[in-house]
Parts: sequence; C-alpha cells; structure tokens
Amino acid sequence: MVRYILGIESTAHTFGIGLVSSDGSEVLDFSHTYTPKIGGIHPREAAEHHTKIAPILLRRVLEYIANRRGKIVAVGFARGPGLGPCLRVGATLARALAMRFLVPLYGVHHAIAHIEIAKKLTGLCNPLTILVSGGHTVIASKEGNRYRIWGETLDISLGNLIDMFMRAAGYPSPAGPLCEKLARETQEYIEIPYVVKGTDLSFSGILSVLKEKLKQGIDIKILCRSLQETAFAMLCEVVERALAHSEKKEILLCGGVANNKRLQEMLKIVAEEYEARFAVPNKWNGDNGAMIAYTTLLYYTNNAKPLKIEESYVLPLWRLDQVVLPY
Repeated sequence: MVRYILGIESTAHTFGIGLVSSDGSEVLDFSHTYTPKIGGIHPREAAEHHTKIAPILLRRVLEYIANRRGKIVAVGFARGPGLGPCLRVGATLARALAMRFLVPLYGVHHAIAHIEIAKKLTGLCNPLTILVSGGHTVIASKEGNRYRIWGETLDISLGNLIDMFMRAAGYPSPAGPLCEKLARETQEYIEIPYVVKGTDLSFSGILSVLKEKLKQGIDIKILCRSLQETAFAMLCEVVERALAHSEKKEILLCGGVANNKRLQEMLKIVAEEYEARFAVPNKWNGDNGAMIAYTTLLYYTNNAKPLKIEESYVLPLWRLDQVVLPY
C-alpha cells in the first residue's frame, strides 16, 4: 500500500492539491488557476474560484489514491503568507480531510515550500536561494533550522512590478511571459530608477516612472526591456553581495519569475564569476500543490508536532524568517 502525504495550496490565484509518496519517489500536482478578466487578483473572486474547483480536484486526487490502493497519512496546507479569503478555503478543506482520515495536520509556509520543491527538483543541497514571484522577492539560505534572509524587497515584489506595469498598459495578469516577449523584440533602453539599499531592493519608483513613460507614448517594448534590464541588474547586485557574505557555492532561482530566460542568463553570469553552481527547476515554479505536499512530507518524516485543529488559523503576513523548521 502506498502511503501519501496530501498538500493544499490556496494562497492567491492558484488552488492546488499535491500528493507525494512517503518515500518521496512520487510527486504529483493537481492545480487550477483563477485568471481575472481584467486587473489583478480579486481576493473574493479568487476564493470563490477555489471553493468551486476544490471538490473537482479533490475527487481526482481521491480517485488516484484509490486506484493505487493507497492511503493518506498526513495533510498539509499553505498557512501563509497570502490573501486571507483564499488561505481560509485551503485551510478549511485541510482541516476537514485531517479529521476525516484521522491523520496529522501541518501548516506550511508558502515561500519555504517553493524553495524546498526547487531543491528537490534541482538536487541542490545548500544554496543561496532567489525566490521571485508575485508575492516574494527574497534572497535567503537555510542556516540551522531557519531560513536567513540576506536581502528582500522593501515595497512591491518583482512579480508585482511586472504585473502592475503590464496592467497599466492594458494587459491582464499574470503578464510576465508577455513582458519578456516584448522585451526581446527591441534593443532600445531608457534609463529608469535603480534603487538598491545594501542588500535590499525597491521597485515602486520603477513602476511610477514606467507608468509616466507609458502616458508619454514611449513604445511598450522599450519600457519592457528597460524594466527587465534594470530590475534584474538590481537583483544580481544584491545576489553578488549575499554570495560574498554567505560564501555559498550554489545558487537556486525559483518562483514564477524564475521562468524568465533573461533573468536566468544574468544570474548564470553571476554564478560563473563566483564559481558557483546555478540551477532553476524545469517545472513547478508557479504556485502548485506539489510543493505544499513535499514540504509537508519533510515535516512528517522529521516527526514535527502537528497542528491542533483549533489552532490551525491562517497567517496572511507570515514572514519566511519566523518559521522554525523541524529539519
């Protein structure tokens, strides 16, 4: 009989249920993403999407387990950070499943789950991790039983910078792939704010200037390229500084923005200069259930204390460096 750990992701636009076998050899994802017709993510609408899609995905997952003659031995959910209404949908389902199958319940940090599944997929052991997504821009590494933050955004994330600018230009979110495509179609570049403060970054000034340039009629291709070249260069500077301090020999890039080829090119150059191994996962960079299931496995196999149902509230503003890990 295959023993499965089930994980639920519901922090923002994606509702996902992941499965991982207890020996870690089998990792699966069943996810569906809410895409707004206009503008960014509307928390209430996203939560309604999650509520509607959850029973459909759960049915598929339970059928898969039954066909394998397996059983659920633990349940995990993304406890935070994220949008409150969305987080509560996942937490409610996780509690119900834990009680139904009489198995331990674990609350997982969304960002740590991104990092852990990326480490599994790439084989990196002790990397300096660059997590870039709609919700995060952070440079971190695991030190003991916590993740230490070497640098982070002081305002909006890199993913939000891209999506907010593209929305101002009339495109729906998420628009990272379109921004990358447009940026490749020109070699022209205009100077925009470059704000690095020690090992931290600020992107709000870039967004303000880009919106103003858009109103002035500057070609969006030029603006997309200027955004990428400037923001990515800022990130590379902070990564170099963190590498010098941490003396890490591995660099891991993960999160939704990690799929950007130009960002990968620039970080590869940094890695080569510091003789560090660079890697980016070839899947599951966006939000997904598999990453929650796999991180729950780490809790389960390291005998972490489960959450009591009455204490399994969500943490929308949970910081990465607040989490004490059992491994």
